[in-house]
Amino acid sequence: MAANMLDHLKARNRAWASRMVSADEDFFRRLESRQVPAYLWIGCSDSRVPANEIVGLAPGELFVHRNVANLASPQDANYRSVLQYAVRELKVKHILVVGHYGCGGIAAAVDGKTVGIIDHWLHPIREVNEQHQAELDDIKIKSDRLDRLCELNVISQVRNVASDVSVREAWKNGQVLNIHGWVYSLSTGLVSDLDVTVSRTEDFARLG
Repeated sequence: MAANMLDHLKARNRAWASRMVSADEDFFRRLESRQVPAYLWIGCSDSRVPANEIVGLAPGELFVHRNVANLASPQDANYRSVLQYAVRELKVKHILVVGHYGCGGIAAAVDGKTVGIIDHWLHPIREVNEQHQAELDDIKIKSDRLDRLCELNVISQVRNVASDVSVREAWKNGQVLNIHGWVYSLSTGLVSDLDVTVSRTEDFARLG
């Protein structure tokens, strides 16, 4: 009985694979041989933010790392490993740090409640909140305040990515590598560019 619990997902998998082969009979053979994505997506684990679908890219075109509240923490070995592999081995040309409005992680970081291990994970967001307390306090509507914190968190994570040794090494060696900060809107399905793109070490200073 338990083996049949997810039959609907298996059926969808087979239908999807059949559609892909119908459109391009060599599709899976190409994927099997290698992956050559030009992009690394660092985003939130939220199920409403499907990376490939948002930017209309097929499997093999987007290398993806997701976690709660799209953090690029220097202490996170998982993130650091993904970043190093994407930069050194895959030679991605663009790193997209993508937050989203209505992020539960952003709200949980500053709501004053304690919920366990996630509290430690979200600590960097509380630091961002404290660093920009005056600006955020001037925003009277709570949802707008959280949206701004979401943007500030993305900018902070762009700064973290741009500080990583793998990224600095790539720039030093002349590798083309651009780091972008985006925010996705759940209500419209659109991304907004926060205009904080970093393409070389010299660009880092303007992030503050």
